[in-house]
Amino acid sequence: MSQHYLSPLFSPRSVAVIGASDRPESVGGVTFRNMLESGYQGKLFAVNPRHASIQGQPSYPDIESIGEQIDLAVIATKAHTVPDIIEACGKRGVKAAVILSAGFGEAGTEGRALERKVLEIAHIHGVRLVGPNCLGVMRPSIGLNATFSKAGARPGNLALVSQSGALCTAILDWARPNDVGFSSILSLGVTADVDFGEILDYLVSDPKTESILLYIEGIRQARSFMSALRAAARTKPVILVKVGRHEAGSKAALSHTGALVGADDVFDAAIRRAGAVRVSSVVQLFAAAKALSTRFRPTGNHLAIVTNGGGPAVMASDRAADLGLALAELGDDTLRKLDEALPPTWSHANPIDIIGDAGAERYRQAVTACMQDANVDGVLAILTPQAMTHPLDVAQAMIEVAGQFNKPLLTCWMGETEVASSREAFAQTRIPSFRTPEPAVEVFSYISAYYQNQKLLMQAPGPLSHHAEPDVEGARMLVENALAEHRKVLSEMESKAVLAAFRIPIARSMVARSPNEALLLAVELGMPVAMKINSPDITHKSDAGGIRLNLGNAQAVRAAYREIIDSVRENRPNARIDGVVVEPMVKKSNGRELMVGVTSDPAFGPVITFGAGGIMVEVLGDRSVALPPLNSYLARDMIRGTHVARMLKQFRHMPPVNMAALESVLLRVSEMVCELPHIREMDINPLIVDETGAIAVDARIEISYPPAGAERYAHMAIHPYPAHLESHWQLPEGIDLIIRPIRPEDAEIEQAFVRGLSPESKHFRFVSALQELSPSMLARFTQIDYDREMALIAVTGKGGAETEIGVARYVINPDGESCEFALVVADEWQRRGIGRRLMDALMDIAREKGLKTMEGDVLAGNRNMLNLASALGFSIGEGDEPSVKKVVKRF
Repeated sequence: MSQHYLSPLFSPRSVAVIGASDRPESVGGVTFRNMLESGYQGKLFAVNPRHASIQGQPSYPDIESIGEQIDLAVIATKAHTVPDIIEACGKRGVKAAVILSAGFGEAGTEGRALERKVLEIAHIHGVRLVGPNCLGVMRPSIGLNATFSKAGARPGNLALVSQSGALCTAILDWARPNDVGFSSILSLGVTADVDFGEILDYLVSDPKTESILLYIEGIRQARSFMSALRAAARTKPVILVKVGRHEAGSKAALSHTGALVGADDVFDAAIRRAGAVRVSSVVQLFAAAKALSTRFRPTGNHLAIVTNGGGPAVMASDRAADLGLALAELGDDTLRKLDEALPPTWSHANPIDIIGDAGAERYRQAVTACMQDANVDGVLAILTPQAMTHPLDVAQAMIEVAGQFNKPLLTCWMGETEVASSREAFAQTRIPSFRTPEPAVEVFSYISAYYQNQKLLMQAPGPLSHHAEPDVEGARMLVENALAEHRKVLSEMESKAVLAAFRIPIARSMVARSPNEALLLAVELGMPVAMKINSPDITHKSDAGGIRLNLGNAQAVRAAYREIIDSVRENRPNARIDGVVVEPMVKKSNGRELMVGVTSDPAFGPVITFGAGGIMVEVLGDRSVALPPLNSYLARDMIRGTHVARMLKQFRHMPPVNMAALESVLLRVSEMVCELPHIREMDINPLIVDETGAIAVDARIEISYPPAGAERYAHMAIHPYPAHLESHWQLPEGIDLIIRPIRPEDAEIEQAFVRGLSPESKHFRFVSALQELSPSMLARFTQIDYDREMALIAVTGKGGAETEIGVARYVINPDGESCEFALVVADEWQRRGIGRRLMDALMDIAREKGLKTMEGDVLAGNRNMLNLASALGFSIGEGDEPSVKKVVKRF
């Protein structure tokens, strides 16, 4: 495997500290001293034109004077000197540089211009930059400490990536006494060049990293961030702290890093969809990382609490309620076991109070019974040291029980002196232990959130649902006509026409431009009617006096027309008025008023919103958000995330609403967002839903031109499943095949396909004696990011079940212009043209993506593959090893 392009940053063989100094408190002085004292295993050079030696080491006047190859340059000089330094580094073949200096994009107009200049020079020479205004980088396993932090780090398996250098120093100071070690620590600063996405790409394949911790203030490249985060979270727990949850914090984050800071609930939705976990403090960051690094396999959010004291259990229960966790309802068999094992005075419910004199055996029996209960997803064992308690004996019992189950077992041994040895025992066996109940419950919430978010990560919806085909072209033409007229807001009639094109039920509407015309329309539509102002400048019509409802006779209709016009002119004198909309009153006695919308987040692009509707929407603030595309699972998850969801069930005299109709509207809105990048904002408010269906009563859509030349779905943070790439093909003998992109739910047929390959085919494809794919490999092969890679599978269906018979895939290289491919066809299906068909389709996709080169490594003994490559126009040359051929196709 070729070396990752960020290897010079994380595993440099040589480092030059430019601006190294003898001054003990200077950035360059501290950084160079850290490199000397950390036992760096590579070659280290000091660069300072004013001194012949620095801290007892030879010093060079400039990087050109060093007669050896430099992998990493660490720059600790004033900002105005950095462009020339980067120019010199580029000419010397340096591939990575860490700029510790401040005074760039975060420092105003002059600094931004300097930053642009540095980036231009770096791009010309292919130098990748971390920073500016950062703490630096650590790789403890090789003794790399290229930071100006006074605290070092122990080797470990946690990677920490932070936009805040100050936070890094605080974490390092906290980590050492708490016995926390790191595989890597990276301070990104203003992320002018290398950003979170690229760092995550490196860490996901880093064997030294088991969990990834992030501190985020803002995101610059949402698509690459989401793509890399989803890829990382598929194989390693990713836990993050994101600041800027409130307006003041967002402004501070923006001024600090210059990165985009969107709405906090949108960021939450993005993280959940990526399969990662968000926490709110640094302590929780490490507690969650420790819990998720155990062998626990979280399955839900139903918690059982076992305690020898009532008060701590109440504290735990309250915190669980705050976090939306459910206390598990114990099964009848579990209650029977507990009755047999516990004193008659036990609580007979969850929390399970096993009484103050509980010993190790009583704890063992209670916790075991809970762990065996299918209704229980995890157990919190709480102990308070009482006169008859032996904390260490109970701890040993819990350690033994934990080893018998995959469910999370968390412990809270309260106190200090009497429980210190118990905590040490828990730490040695990697069982999460806490001093008070609330943090323990919080960590369980993160474990259950990880499980839930991993299910969201598995969803790979296409741009279109499986319902009736929408009239995308008709909707697009309507929108583009409005833009051609230099309008940015569609009228209500136009907005409803777009909804109708996507098969969203709408209330029939017509526009009147006089009182008599309003009356004629009311008679035609049937009274009673509703009348609303028709203005592109007014979103909240009721606030402007622009709505009249339940108009049941001619006099009321004519009077309402004049009242609406007069009220709007008084309240909104500058608003453009284009008549009054007349529509029949929607008669839904059991209807609930909801709101479905679209907003454009500055970081993550289009976002779908859902919540309570009507005139109180802003006051109630009841909304959930989701990144498109959606499928039914994601739509239901979105609905559950609101308070109004409870009113959609049977409520007082009203029957439950038609949830299928509501889900359909959300899916249709998702289709609109995918296929119409022109949409900037949309409100369907109210959307009235009852037991019979859903209908959009009012709608407003804001539009603009999408970027010229942008590829399909470039406006979205998550690339939808590319259903348009599916094709059907028939073999000469009449067997029908489907060639389509792989999906996460294909894991089973992918595993069966690999198992069924002959030893020779496995060797040619994997260059090993692999028998089957490991869970991480299976996830990597089936849960792909269609923006950066593609895997086409050929499947045949027998009896309704698909069987995979071939797969061709490419992965785009970091240069963004080339890709590496692989192909394998089941042995019994070879020599029937399937490999060629897969490769033709794969190359067409690569060309459409704008890639210029496709290349691959083929074992010299794989004559069939070499012959196919030659027939497809690949050039064949020598590889890096004698047994390997390099095949290359230029488009």
